Amino acid sequence: MSAEVLAAYVAALSVVGNPSSIHSQGQNAKRMLEEAREQVAASLGADSVEVTFTSGGTEAINLAIKGLWWARSKPRILIAAGEHHATIDAAAWLAASEGAIVEEVPIDAVGRIDLAALERTLGPDVALVSVLLANNEVGTIQPIEEIVALASRFDVPVHVDAVAAYGYLPIDFHALRVAALSVSAHKIAGPVGVGALVIARTATVVPLIHGGNQQRARSGTQDAAGAVAFGVAASLAGAGIESRQTRLRALRDRLIAGIQAAVPSAVLRGDRIDRLAGNAHFTFPGCEGDSLLFLLDVAGFSVSTGSACQAGVPESSHVLLAMGVSEEDARGALRMTLGPDTTEAEVDAFVAALPAAVERACNAGLADRAVRA
Repeated sequence: MSAEVLAAYVAALSVVGNPSSIHSQGQNAKRMLEEAREQVAASLGADSVEVTFTSGGTEAINLAIKGLWWARSKPRILIAAGEHHATIDAAAWLAASEGAIVEEVPIDAVGRIDLAALERTLGPDVALVSVLLANNEVGTIQPIEEIVALASRFDVPVHVDAVAAYGYLPIDFHALRVAALSVSAHKIAGPVGVGALVIARTATVVPLIHGGNQQRARSGTQDAAGAVAFGVAASLAGAGIESRQTRLRALRDRLIAGIQAAVPSAVLRGDRIDRLAGNAHFTFPGCEGDSLLFLLDVAGFSVSTGSACQAGVPESSHVLLAMGVSEEDARGALRMTLGPDTTEAEVDAFVAALPAAVERACNAGLADRAVRA
């Protein structure tokens, strides 16, 4: 969190009052809460009445997918392959527990949804379509306008997971014409544990949590302090987003060029142009991504493999596999993300440290494959 966000958060934490109470302290807390809601709405091109605060992106995604499906009473859910696990698991739960029919729409070699396949799969029995605005692993930006245009032929609502894109892409909720859009405060330097689901006035969402009806689609005493910090972060994220994008793109391209020069065998994944400004994703043939992660961590750099680890067994990225990357190559995945404070010197230092880490990780990969053989 920035100093400004942290200061607002700490100050709000000292305010007494439940925003739902009618006494003066409660109304003061409510004023703070609603001002924050307006800030978040403004950063997303939405109206404040359309913003429902949640505990984060995962809850917002669950509320959108389950809530829309329950409200629509239609059997099928369409999700793009390579979605975040919050989407995959929410849809899978509906299939296992509620009888939903979940279908994956394929993505291409750069992670973009296959629009022709989506068109063939749509029909009047589809409850909703859910898709990332930009892939959280490989950074590819999805053609939301085209997806909405196809879905609208059958009056199918579209939910967009914008958690990874928030703060990196300008978002205009009304212009997108989607039914719901999920975001999280911590992606824009706000606090962890606060998010929002933006729900169009025309959309109906059945709540996950029932109780006091404090919000349109969510019950529970509202976190006024978290909302205040979220609101400040949202205002800061919305201000100067284009200049921030320009700066991050330059850093990202410097990073990509540096990696390709330092490790010629590295393969850039995701769309080269239509990708998040702060995202660079590579696979390193013959290497183990986890080994790379640990070696770079020791060198002072925090990166991600984009892989899940269940029961202590590393698994290749489902995103890369959906893009047609082989299991072997997908094991050597590495995602680098750049933020507002990242410098050219840090990018250059990372590139300088990478070749030695790759050499050691590839040796670890050879040894691991020998053991498996």
